[in-house]
Amino acid sequence: MPEEKEPSYSAAVQRLEEILQAIEEGEVDVDELSGLVAEAAELVALCRRKITAAEVQVREIAERLEREAAPEETPPPEEPPF
Repeated sequence: MPEEKEPSYSAAVQRLEEILQAIEEGEVDVDELSGLVAEAAELVALCRRKITAAEVQVREIAERLEREAAPEETPPPEEPPF
């Protein structure tokens, strides 16, 4: 049995918007409401995970760029003994 592919962030947000619109417009039967709310909760969790992962990646890239752009630290010259 093939695994379901995780939706992209954009697809998850789009589905959340569809669920919200259906609920707001009263298109959802009471019997399917709990299922849609559960689906929405899973999509919100997915979006949070993706945002967190993106933040970590951006932070790591920014830190790497800072290290690469920083001049190499040279030790101060030694003072001659007197």
